Amino acid sequence: MSQIIYKIVPEALWREAERNGGFTGAPIDVADGFIHFSTAGQVRETAARHFAGQTGLLLVAVDGARLGDALKYEVSRGGALFPHLYGPLDLEAVVRVQPLPLGADGMHQFPAPEAE
Repeated sequence: MSQIIYKIVPEALWREAERNGGFTGAPIDVADGFIHFSTAGQVRETAARHFAGQTGLLLVAVDGARLGDALKYEVSRGGALFPHLYGPLDLEAVVRVQPLPLGADGMHQFPAPEAE
């Protein structure tokens, strides 16, 4: 069974990860010691809170079930459990990469949900 989690990534950083064959995280991830992810129910708030007004972003969908024991759900803001990956992201676990553009209202325009 798949367990889709999401990472919002600047496109240039993601393209570098694709060239390198793996993703070790954005600067905030490296500083915190794990790669931050969001669930489907959290990703819009994450975009609004941490990426407000930013362009050139990608929404990376990852099958968390393929990440093994390195993926931990830990308490974060407001007591919510957020997925954190302790180690590099294996690109084989990525199921989809889509643009995350800003709309006219300044909010990120998320793609329509797909059946996972």
